[in-house]
Amino acid sequence: MSNPESTTKVKDLKPGMENITVDVRVLESYGTRTIETKAGMRTLGEYLVGDDSGRVKLVVWGQKASSLNVGDAVEIKNAWVTTFKGEVQLNAGKNSEFTKLNDDAVPTAEEVPEEMPKSEGGAPPSRPRFSRGAPRGRGRGRR
Repeated sequence: MSNPESTTKVKDLKPGMENITVDVRVLESYGTRTIETKAGMRTLGEYLVGDDSGRVKLVVWGQKASSLNVGDAVEIKNAWVTTFKGEVQLNAGKNSEFTKLNDDAVPTAEEVPEEMPKSEGGAPPSRPRFSRGAPRGRGRGRR
């Protein structure tokens, strides 16, 4: 069993947190896909994970994208938290570590509550950060 001070509960995840450790159960796998990012093509795997405080979407970047299976009890070290489309998202990448845990270290899928962390603070997701007034390039002034 890991040290409770060193692990973060799902309900306490906040965007901007880095280098965190969570002990979670993999509840669902949404598969892997490749997307275009500013850094080029990246592979990612998407999962739903949870603990006794709630559930959250986990995105695993790079070579480890397909390294988790539904039902796994796993400790994820060196993860970070972002928001995507207004939802809190847990991320793991090449510097993250996955350690399989004893099955009784985390709740069963049936015991994980439905609650998801809220992305409080920052700009509300319904308002784009950069648009002020009329859209550019579609003004009335034709020359």
